[in-house]
Amino acid sequence: MNDTIYQGIENNPRFKELVKKRGRFAWLLSIITLVLYVGFIFIIAFVPEWLGNPLYAGSHITRGIPVGIGLIVISFILTGLYVIKANNEFDSLTSQILSEVKK
Repeated sequence: MNDTIYQGIENNPRFKELVKKRGRFAWLLSIITLVLYVGFIFIIAFVPEWLGNPLYAGSHITRGIPVGIGLIVISFILTGLYVIKANNEFDSLTSQILSEVKK
């Protein structure tokens, strides 16, 4: 019984669409995250004094603090985007696939 369900899922065109969409979206978010973090590391490596400069004259907070916090916030936002898309589009496709296979 399970083998026929699994085979039905694998052969379903909606499943192939789901895998393709989810993969593309995950890669896109991964690339965005990688570019941001690698960019941050490059700034640390090649222009550390820029991050060490104060935000404005007389400030004790350097540019590195908001940049670092921004990276963390962007990571949460990207995770939230994935969760929203997964809960709406991906779960909907998954439900459709399961209902078609169980018929």
